[in-house]
Amino acid sequence: MTNVLRWHRPLMVFTAAMVVLAVIAGIGVFTDPRVLTGAPIWLKPFKFAVSFVAYAATLAWMLSLLPRRSRVAELAVTVILATSVAEIVVIVTQVLRGTTSHYNESTPLNSALFQVMGTSILILFIAHFVFGVAIVRGRIADRTAAHAVGWGLGLSLVGMLAAIPMVMPGQAPPGVDGVSGAHSVGVADGGPGLPLVGWSTTGGDLRIGHFVGLHALQALPLLALLLGTRLDQATRIRLLLVGGFAYGIVIALLTWQALRGQPLLRPDALTLTAWALLAASVAAVTGAVLSRRRRQDLELAA
Repeated sequence: MTNVLRWHRPLMVFTAAMVVLAVIAGIGVFTDPRVLTGAPIWLKPFKFAVSFVAYAATLAWMLSLLPRRSRVAELAVTVILATSVAEIVVIVTQVLRGTTSHYNESTPLNSALFQVMGTSILILFIAHFVFGVAIVRGRIADRTAAHAVGWGLGLSLVGMLAAIPMVMPGQAPPGVDGVSGAHSVGVADGGPGLPLVGWSTTGGDLRIGHFVGLHALQALPLLALLLGTRLDQATRIRLLLVGGFAYGIVIALLTWQALRGQPLLRPDALTLTAWALLAASVAAVTGAVLSRRRRQDLELAA
């Protein structure tokens, strides 16, 4: 606990603030009867608050791995915090006003607020990239952790890019004024969706690849942790390489499936074939890595 409390203070303060917001928004989900685009009006700030808790705490942990202070990384974090605050303020403000924050250009004020969000996200993307470069160049002592962190940071950038189709001109719903994008493909936003996350069950949903990509930031370090210490370092790094490539393909497949208007749980034969090929490839390469390790152990024993 002491080490956690000594992590980057601004990030941890922001994390604590997002925990408080998540609690408030969670209460609002059950006590505020208002519904917006088919979901409780406080559900969006709740999901964003939880996501920011994971994001900020993970960045703080990554900074703690560096053998020495990185001013570049800390400057990038300052920018990330400023843009994150701007985004969450707009989201909560729009909830309090009883309207949507994303894709909302129905009035000059709504359009200006959405533009603030868009600009903030672009700046955050650049700052996240700078942070990633600084961390990767920071020579983390544990090589396995260093590779996991590098993969997580890189793939989370891919996850951010997966959101771009949501605001492309073709995503604006036809015949609806004041809406400049959508996360659903083939159906209108706000239709039937999976519990809590709300991902469409009747059409494609671009939020899925975006979500999975963003959380590579936690998934790849978790994979490194699950690999444990029984395997030698070289084998763990090779398996992380397999996991990183596979994770990137998963992001691409989820986005591709969504762009074709398919719900996550109703893939067609082509999508199922792609998933099966990925699973078989990962199994084969993983088996080859572990087989190589066993051969090396036998050679050493001989």
